[in-house]
Amino acid sequence: MSTELILPPARVARWVANFADRHGTTTLGVAAGALHGTAEDGSTFEAVLPFAAAYDSAAEVDAFLATLRVPARWGVLLVRKGGFAIARLEGERLVESKVGQRHVQGRTKAGGQSQQRFARRRDNQARQAYEAAAGHAARILTGPLEALVTGGDHAAVEAVLEDQRLRHLAERVVPPWFPVPDPRRAVLDATITDASSVRMRVVNAG
Repeated sequence: MSTELILPPARVARWVANFADRHGTTTLGVAAGALHGTAEDGSTFEAVLPFAAAYDSAAEVDAFLATLRVPARWGVLLVRKGGFAIARLEGERLVESKVGQRHVQGRTKAGGQSQQRFARRRDNQARQAYEAAAGHAARILTGPLEALVTGGDHAAVEAVLEDQRLRHLAERVVPPWFPVPDPRRAVLDATITDASSVRMRVVNAG
């Protein structure tokens, strides 16, 4: 069974020790830009650095964590039809942010012309929501950014980044994608924390 975890850096060393306690002596290695662990019972894990950074140093947890770096300037862009959340950060410090909600009607069961009018109205509301998000993003995500973390709805984020003022940011987008619900302040705060954390892919033997 395969699972994925997001761990703050401070928890990684203890997690690896617990993994060895559960599954037996664990051998560490480095491959494909990540730290790997293989236990006696065949269980494995892969630890991936945040912000798409590749790891190519010693097969040691401490060395792995020592290379973890938060960009000097980076941003977060979360967009769904129901709202957006945008932030610009310098390292771990939040410099500026904006969270907004927009009303976009849900789907209707009506048919015929009523359904068509409803669909047009819904599309217009979504377009206005994306335009509002793009306006705030252009104001907040200024200067050279090393990385842009994105999430929410793929089509919504793509629509916002199609804005002429933001197209240059598309090349700064880094994995992973965060499939968050309608962005609120708590969602933005959690995404900032998760974006700076280590991703663990775990396969338990048997």
